[in-house]
Amino acid sequence: MNRLRFSLLALGLFSLCCATTGDSSGVKKMKMQFATGPLLKFQISISGYKRVFEEYTQALYQRYPDIRIEGENYLPIPVYHIASFLSMFKLLVIGLIIIGRDPFAFFGMQSPGIWQWGQENKIYACMMVFFFSNMIENQLMSTGAFEITLNDVPVWSKLESGHLPSMQQLVQILDNEMKMNVHMNTRPHPHS
Repeated sequence: MNRLRFSLLALGLFSLCCATTGDSSGVKKMKMQFATGPLLKFQISISGYKRVFEEYTQALYQRYPDIRIEGENYLPIPVYHIASFLSMFKLLVIGLIIIGRDPFAFFGMQSPGIWQWGQENKIYACMMVFFFSNMIENQLMSTGAFEITLNDVPVWSKLESGHLPSMQQLVQILDNEMKMNVHMNTRPHPHS
């Protein structure tokens, strides 16, 4: 019995470490330290667009060698807080199942049948809590976003447009934005 508790506690601690170390399965922040050109930033939903991001990055580096490209997971602030809370709540429930404490008694309530089943089947209950909550967390974090900014100016939003830009569209947008930035930088400034 102690072995079971220890292994489930180790599983919970491992899950906590994975949940708090940040986005380890997502898009790595890619930075070219020596590049001095404009900053192109992608904020994407990891679940479906990581490969598209990598393909676009390779093609854009070939076409624009001086550009700096960064990629990160797009996660709205409220959704991030809900997912973080759910992750911590999951670990709390698993811990309570392992040690056999009844949280309902603390509130003066009768334990529901599912809690009693979980006490009789601790391994299954912990696995069910773990996988069910992970499924919900993944759904919360799958935003469907593919947002692109150039020097902190939005140039494309899949959330607004409803589709990804083709490579030709993206190149055309970047060419236009870069030409406009060059013209803005070369115009004489009025003296006050």
